[in-house]
Amino acid sequence: MRLSQLFTKTSKTSPADEEARNAILLIQAGFIHKEMAGVYAYLPLGLRVLENIKQIVREEMDAVGGQELMMTTLQPRELWEKTNRWDDKIVDNWFKTKLASGIELGVGLTHEEPIVDALSSYISSYKDLPVTVYQIQNKFRNEKRAKSGLLRGREFVMKDMYTFARTQAEHDELYEQIAAAYSRVYSRLGIGDVTYRTAADGGYFTERFSDEYQTVSPIGEDTIYVDETKKIAINQEIYTDENLEKLGLNKADLVEKKSVEVGNIFPLESKYTDALGVQYTDDSGKKQSIIMGCYGIGISRLVGMLAEHFADDKGLVWPEAIAPAKVYLARLGIDEDVVKAADELYNSLQGAGIEVLYDDREDARPGEKFADADLMGIPYRVVISTKTVAAGTYELKHRTAADAEHVSHARLEEILHTVEASA
Repeated sequence: MRLSQLFTKTSKTSPADEEARNAILLIQAGFIHKEMAGVYAYLPLGLRVLENIKQIVREEMDAVGGQELMMTTLQPRELWEKTNRWDDKIVDNWFKTKLASGIELGVGLTHEEPIVDALSSYISSYKDLPVTVYQIQNKFRNEKRAKSGLLRGREFVMKDMYTFARTQAEHDELYEQIAAAYSRVYSRLGIGDVTYRTAADGGYFTERFSDEYQTVSPIGEDTIYVDETKKIAINQEIYTDENLEKLGLNKADLVEKKSVEVGNIFPLESKYTDALGVQYTDDSGKKQSIIMGCYGIGISRLVGMLAEHFADDKGLVWPEAIAPAKVYLARLGIDEDVVKAADELYNSLQGAGIEVLYDDREDARPGEKFADADLMGIPYRVVISTKTVAAGTYELKHRTAADAEHVSHARLEEILHTVEASA
């Protein structure tokens, strides 16, 4: 991607209607556009970050047997009435709409009922189970107060996964496999060391604990108590002596921390499958309940969380796995030899499968280019100028390094290897 062809531009001005640091940085860097409170559009660079996070999540969900599908946004009222979740007194954050005929529809905020309804055509025998399905799509929730930038929105991108099992033991095995996959996701995103599996209230779904994945952060709205040795935590909402004993936690070993929820997994028992009349026939011909689990990761929330977590006074500092490009190639000047050297390196990097943001703007000063590279958070900056061309070198600097390294042409392949290995 050439910056001379990119329609977005960076801004030094902080948006007046935004308080959250993540949204401020992402807007200034040209990654997102605020449509209204709690609703953001993803511009080309922001979309790349979003898609990179999706891909990491997708790979880990596929690795534990997940089958990806895509459910509808519009949902029939009668489906939700079967589980008593249509009533605003029960679920108070619906967006609802009507067809021209006057028939009411829900605008998808979660998909337990539609998933069960869809699978009812395919699950009847014990031989059809277990099943694990997931989707990555926009969700809509009528939040009374959208705040914290991408952390609490009215429209957001979510990965929701559902498991269907024959027995509690089978469900527990699937549940733990997916819990392990979640830990791998957060490690690959660079926040594994500050994200804890956290025991939480199972709500009206189950008498068991649910599990949240909480990332320690000073902007967090949740309070958790962490056992840093065991790498697990308990949410303040269930912080009782009885629950500590159930979890094998010692109050003296726990440290209080603020955190942001970046994922959750719930045992759903057979609440939805029974309500919708979806059961299976076991090997003796008897009807049995299907045990269900639900597993969510806020994809767009992670964009905001990572923007908060990986930033400094110059701007964003993306982990290489999710950055919109690995290399920011800054061409200084329009000298023929400089242009030729920069174009050749751009093509060479692209050919090696390295994503490059090529700053070929002729009207931008060097300082402006360097500031944009820092604001956008691109991991590596490569500078080509009359000086580097004359010296037969490239100037290479990592986003977090204090100084640049001057690399010879003979080491070009080594540079590519270094960038590839860090991706």
